[in-house]
Amino acid sequence: MRILVTGGAGFIGSEYVRQLLSRPGAPDSVTVLDALTYSGVEANLEPVRDNPGFSFRRGDIREAEVVEAVMPGHDAVVHFAAESHVDRSILGAGPFVTTNVVGTQVLLDAARKHGVGRFVHVSTDEVYGSIDEGSWTEEWPLAPNSAYSASKAGSDLLVLAYHRTHKMDVVVTRCSNNYGHYQFPEKMIPLSVTNLIDGGTVALYGDGANVRDWLHVSDHVRGIDLALRQGRAGEVYNIGGGTEMTNKDLVQLMLDGTGKDWTSVRMVEDRKGHDRRYSLSIDKIRRELGYEPQVPFEQGIAQTIDWYKNNRSWWEPLKAKAALESAGGSGASGASGSAAL
Repeated sequence: MRILVTGGAGFIGSEYVRQLLSRPGAPDSVTVLDALTYSGVEANLEPVRDNPGFSFRRGDIREAEVVEAVMPGHDAVVHFAAESHVDRSILGAGPFVTTNVVGTQVLLDAARKHGVGRFVHVSTDEVYGSIDEGSWTEEWPLAPNSAYSASKAGSDLLVLAYHRTHKMDVVVTRCSNNYGHYQFPEKMIPLSVTNLIDGGTVALYGDGANVRDWLHVSDHVRGIDLALRQGRAGEVYNIGGGTEMTNKDLVQLMLDGTGKDWTSVRMVEDRKGHDRRYSLSIDKIRRELGYEPQVPFEQGIAQTIDWYKNNRSWWEPLKAKAALESAGGSGASGASGSAAL
């Protein structure tokens, strides 16, 4: 199998590529297409750069000429490339709409033209909105509350429409909140952990009682690979970690892991449109594909904190660069330390 991975230099995409190429029965080839915007980091792919099955192409999925040049010859597309940071989407929705919706349309058209066998679209539980009790199934109505989640909902519907209209072999996956190594340090866990390591503070939105289901990135990409290989065409599969936790409890684990206390926490005004609770049902992917999360959250978060402690050379330049971008007015507020949980 020859697989095209969009956004493969990002946090989740690079984990997928590293796993694909490091196990027995690896695909014949893996091509990464990534624009290397602020959160795409080529160093994430260093462990597989010398693998004979690996190749890299820098390019933007919104540009039809770029996609047209790289698509031919691939048997499958696994589509990670997206603008994904909610705080950035509040500051400016344009890049989210063009990348997440238009970019997906460009990829779909090229994949259809060149007879790609399967198209896996990686999405998010945020398309469902917020849920007070119970858990979302794949049939739950979409009710996004941010420009980010609205753009992802739009791309989900577009992918499924190509299945119904053009009979394309597509699968959509929707994940809960990811964490783990190589996560860009504007996201809540790496930003908070690296701030604490440097003696800084963590900003906690509202009352800290917002609930998220946490999923280790290695579990997520295993679920994606199951969907690629065994999922039914035209179906949606939720991929969750089975660990619901308030942001306040998460902060406590990060304080414990870095030897800090609550004097390092700042309570800040709640985010606009902040979803109160996410909860995914993973019954379908368990039943149909045999998926089961394998990394217990307390073990995974401890390993993640240790990784950031031991890999300052990876994250420190990224935080410094993002802070400069923020000062220049690009809206990169998260990585400069103002993002909150």
